Amino acid sequence: MRFAAPAAALAMVLAITASVGSGAERVSDPRAAALVAEGRAALAAGQPEKAVDAFEAALTVDPGDTGIVLELAEAARRNGLQGKAIRYYRSALARDPANLAALSGEGAALVEKGAVDKAKRNLARLQSMCGDGCAETRSLAAAIAKGPQARVLTAEAVLPDATVTQQN
Repeated sequence: MRFAAPAAALAMVLAITASVGSGAERVSDPRAAALVAEGRAALAAGQPEKAVDAFEAALTVDPGDTGIVLELAEAARRNGLQGKAIRYYRSALARDPANLAALSGEGAALVEKGAVDKAKRNLARLQSMCGDGCAETRSLAAAIAKGPQARVLTAEAVLPDATVTQQN
């Protein structure tokens, strides 16, 4: 019984210390920041494959940085890999469910893939979180208004009907 008060005080100090430590601003690794800058430059140069490589390397260096995951998702979208981009956006949303950029990006990727109804759900969430005036809401609304991308027809999809005739 005489240890109850000191134990409670110690538990309180540990709880406060833990909450202060987790609320601190996150500092990005400088190596990851250099790789992110390299990836952004590659995206600006129209080289999404190089950008993906740089962002994946940055994510390896600093796996806790949600911003890198968002950059990787954007590079995947520009590379035409909307499904992969959606997976990255959902990973960012699992880390931070209130991430407006991830919600908007996922919605835009969904529109590009043709899932406009799902994108409208993201738009509704964005409108409830930040209203119609924030940039993410306007961006997703514009993507929905533009509609899905036109499908690219491949040569395999247009193979001629093969008919076999027997020659005598």
